[in-house]
Amino acid sequence: MKVALLGYGKMGKTIEKIAIERGHEIIIKTNDEAGYDISKADVAIDFSVPEAAFFNIIKCFKHGVPVVSGTTGWLENREKAEALCKEENGAFIYASNFSLGVNIFFELNKQLAKMMSKLDAYKVAMEEVHHAQKLDSPSGTAITLAETIIAEHDNYTDWNLVSEKENTIPITAKRIDDVSGTHTVAYTSKTDTITLEHEAHSREGFALGAIIAAEWLKDKKGVFTMKDVLNIG
Repeated sequence: MKVALLGYGKMGKTIEKIAIERGHEIIIKTNDEAGYDISKADVAIDFSVPEAAFFNIIKCFKHGVPVVSGTTGWLENREKAEALCKEENGAFIYASNFSLGVNIFFELNKQLAKMMSKLDAYKVAMEEVHHAQKLDSPSGTAITLAETIIAEHDNYTDWNLVSEKENTIPITAKRIDDVSGTHTVAYTSKTDTITLEHEAHSREGFALGAIIAAEWLKDKKGVFTMKDVLNIG
C-alpha cells in the first residue's frame, strides 16, 4: 500500500516506522499543505495541524484518495468534509484517537454512562494528562468521552474545563513531560467511586490504529468511524 503522510511530526514518524514494518511504502511525508502530489497514493493519513487538515482532506477527496485523519482542532469543518466526501464518492475516517484500546474504552464509557444515567447520587468528572507539547486542551479524546456521556446521560448537557457547574461535566487537563496520554472518567457518590481509565504507554498504539484504519479503508467508499473498523458498538 502506497501511503501519504500529511503531517510529519512525532506521530507521523511513528506511523512511518510501523507502516514500513507492516510492508507499506511511504511515498509522501510532508508538513507542506500545498506542495505535494497526492494522486499516486493508495491512502493518506493526516496528522497535520488544524490550519492544514481541512485543506489536506479535501485535496484527497478531489483526487480519489481515501483519507484517515487524526488531527484535532478543525472540527467546525467536519460536516462540510463528510458532505464533500459523499459528493465526491470518496472515503474518510476521522477519529479523535485511533488507539485500538481507546476505541474499546470509548464503548465502555458509553455503556457506563447509560448505566449511571438514572443514579443521581453519582456525579461524573474527567481528567486527562498529556505531554507538555500537546497544543489542544482538553484533548480531542476527552471531548469525545464527554460528548458521549452527554448523549447517554440524562443529567448532563455540557462540559467545562475544571469548573463545576450544574449539568456540566468538569474536565481537568494536565500537561506533564513524557506522558503519552491518560484519560480518567470517575463517577463519585458519598459512599464510593467508580473509575474508568485508559493509560497509553507510547505513541505506537495510536500509530498502529491509524495504519489499521488506513488498511481497512483502502478500496472503500463512504464516511466511517473506528467502530466500523473494529466492528464494535
